Amino acid sequence: MDSIELMMEEHKNIKRMLKVVRSFCFKVLKGTDASYDDLYLMIDFIRNYADKHHHGKEEQFLFNKMQEELNEAIKKTIQFGMLVEHDQGRFFINSLDEAIKKVLAGEEEAKLDVIANAISYANLLDRHIDKEDKIVYKFAKNNLSGETLASINKKCEDFEINAENSGIQNKYLDSLNNLEKKYLV
Repeated sequence: MDSIELMMEEHKNIKRMLKVVRSFCFKVLKGTDASYDDLYLMIDFIRNYADKHHHGKEEQFLFNKMQEELNEAIKKTIQFGMLVEHDQGRFFINSLDEAIKKVLAGEEEAKLDVIANAISYANLLDRHIDKEDKIVYKFAKNNLSGETLASINKKCEDFEINAENSGIQNKYLDSLNNLEKKYLV
C-alpha cells in the first residue's frame, strides 16, 4: 500500500464533500429546502472520515515521521501549518454544530453562523488539501527514507484494515454518494 497515494485519494472524497457543504449553504442562503439532518450527516463525515480517519493517519504516522526525520523548515510547516489548520477546521466544525443548535431552537439569524462556519471550513480544507498534495506529500515522498516510507505504509495498511472491519470507509463513502445525489443535482 502506498499510504501517500491513499491519502491523496481520500482528499478527493473530502473535496467532494466540500462541494456538498457549499451547495447546502447556498440553499440556506436562498431560503430553499435544506435539511439540517443532512448537515449533521456532513458533519459526521467531516469528523469521522476527514478528521478521525484521514487526519488520524497524517497526524499519527506521516507528520510524526516527517518531524523526526526531516529538516527544521518542514517541521515548522507541519507544526505551524498543517496541524494548526487541522485545529482550525475542528474549531469551524464545532462552531457550525453550535450554530445549528441555535437555528433549530428558532434563532433565524444563526443561519449566518451556519453559512460562515461551513464555508470557512470548506475554504480552509480546500486550500489545506492543495498544500498537502502539491508540497507536503511530495516532500515526504522525495525526502523520507525508504525504510520510513515502508513503515508508514505498513501502519496505514493496518489502520485501513481495522477501519474496513468496522465499515468506516463504506459508511462514509455511501453517505457522500447519497448527499451528492441530493445536493449536487
